[in-house]
Parts: sequence; structure tokens; C-alpha cells
Amino acid sequence: MDHVDHILAQWHRERPDLDVGPMGTFGRLKRLTDHLSDGLSQVFKAHDLTAASFDVLATLRRAGAPYALSPSDLMGWTMVTSGTMTNRLDRLEGAGLIERRPNPQDGRGSVVALSDRGFALIDQVVTDHVARQHQLIAALPPEMRAALDAALKSWLSGFETP
Repeated sequence: MDHVDHILAQWHRERPDLDVGPMGTFGRLKRLTDHLSDGLSQVFKAHDLTAASFDVLATLRRAGAPYALSPSDLMGWTMVTSGTMTNRLDRLEGAGLIERRPNPQDGRGSVVALSDRGFALIDQVVTDHVARQHQLIAALPPEMRAALDAALKSWLSGFETP
């Protein structure tokens, strides 16, 4: 029995009229998310980053050359508000990891680009990040990973449209 099983047993005892099955799923997802987030944040901290700054740098890196996106594209990919994005970009620019440049396709706009230092950093961090993900998922048998991924994809599609 895990921690969630004990909670469910208490609810079954106290409220046998309720089907608390979903509580087990949500409880386990929450506890697992906390463990995984803690494990991943160790990589970010080792490189003086946060999950938020990693998200911006990784989004720019995976965009491909010239590793630049408009602020609105960045907001769309990272799903944050304009104010939140501005704050993140100010910090990253202050650290010398990104540069704001005129948009070559639209002189009125700008793009956010990885600096050389930002490019080198995100390449190292993403390498460490992927290695850490492999460590964190190692407790799940390989034969179960594809089934879990398919189930999560199916569930998530109920909330997000492609």
C-alpha cells in the first residue's frame, strides 16, 4: 500500500457512499508531479536557472536557427501572459542569455534570440535535463512507458485541441 491507498481507505471508512477512485488517480499524479518537479529543478538550480527560464531558453533552442522568436510566439509556446514573459525576458537579458533584436521580417517588431552564451548554456542544460529525466523514469518498467504515455495523451486530448 502506498500513501494514497491509506487516504482512500480513510475515505472509504468515513464516506462509503462516495466513489473516491478518481481521488487516487489525482493524489498519485500530484505526489508524482511533486517528486518529478523536485528532481528536475535540481538540474536547473545547478545551472542557476529556474524552470521558467529553462522553458524560455529551451523554446528558443528547439525553434532552430536563428534561435529567435517573436515575444508573442514565445508566449504561445510557453503559455504565459505578456507581463510574465516580459519579466522572464528582462531577467534572461540581464544575465546575458538572450538578446532582443529588431525583427528582420517586420521592422516595427522585435525578436528574442539566444545569445552565444545562452546557446551554450541551454545545450548543456538540456543534455543534463534529458539525463535526469532518464533517471527519474527508470523506476517505471520500459514496457509500461508506452502504455502510460498513450493513456496520458488520450486524457490530455480531452482538454487540449491539436
